[in-house]
Amino acid sequence: MPDQIAFIGYGEVGQLFSRQLREKHGLTIRAYDIKVDALRSGSGAPLVAAPLFAAAQASGVVLVANAAEAAAGADIIFSSVTADAAEQVARESIAYLKPGQILFDVNSASPSTKIRAAQALAEKGLDYVEGAVMAPVVGAGIKVEILTGGPRAAELSEKLNALGMNLRAVAETIGRASATKLCRSIMIKGIEALIIDSASACAQWGVAEDVFASLNKSFQGADWADLAGKMDARVARHGMRRAAEMREAAAMLTDMGRDPSLALAIAERHAFRAKQK
Repeated sequence: MPDQIAFIGYGEVGQLFSRQLREKHGLTIRAYDIKVDALRSGSGAPLVAAPLFAAAQASGVVLVANAAEAAAGADIIFSSVTADAAEQVARESIAYLKPGQILFDVNSASPSTKIRAAQALAEKGLDYVEGAVMAPVVGAGIKVEILTGGPRAAELSEKLNALGMNLRAVAETIGRASATKLCRSIMIKGIEALIIDSASACAQWGVAEDVFASLNKSFQGADWADLAGKMDARVARHGMRRAAEMREAAAMLTDMGRDPSLALAIAERHAFRAKQK
């Protein structure tokens, strides 16, 4: 089992995973987040970075000044930033990763983004494994299903599963795991966008009770009023991140020669709702 793990990106995923791994196994974990730069520069500090330091201190995680310091000596380095920053983080890691270390990219980026990132590291003799988180991490924590891909995917999955995680290697190549994630996201995020718009219109006209009752008959087993409330709350909180994910889904569709307009519209709807909170 790995003795030391690093996180590049100390947001929801980084904080939750690192805390639970520390609690269960007492691993040495270092983390870096770009928000730390705001504290050092005085821009937006301490409001932006202070909660990160509080979370790290409570979990026994060492929050450090840069990515290279976080990765030093780590067996596995999680990249848990945002989809639009995933490739940049991977390319920057070339400057500090050592042979044998694995960059584990769990960002919701497109297959082509992860393929480029993997190729950039491979050219320098460095190891990259893609990860596709298949459900919300809140609640499931380190038990959330994660698909992995790459030459060392099976090895990485075995190591992290020994720590209580739930990884499944699906390919020795890069792209399949991410494609699985984003194909699912088109469906899930699309449904969320539809429910939010429908619920908003229902509220405007005062017809929610009748509409949801009708939907419950058409889709037996679902509580549409409950879904509307839960999904609206999720999108209000995470809409910007989900919008970035849907833009990656649109990029995947474009790479396939397909029309990305629906995926882009879903992205805009999620971003719009997040801005309203």
